Amino acid sequence: MRLWTELKNTFRKPTPLEVATVELVEAELAKLEAETGRDFAMSQVQYNGDRIVRLKKFVAAATKEEAK
Repeated sequence: MRLWTELKNTFRKPTPLEVATVELVEAELAKLEAETGRDFAMSQVQYNGDRIVRLKKFVAAATKEEAK
């Protein structure tokens, strides 16, 4: 009897509440993935900003050294 009930439930149409619950979970996961992507992008911006500052200092110092 239990097997028949499980089989029947497998093929039944989900309720609006069940569909909404699944969509909610999917939306929460998508948001978390997007936030992870944003965090990664922000760290790349910071990394490259720091790199630019370091390289500008190096180029300025090397240019002064060559001018001597």
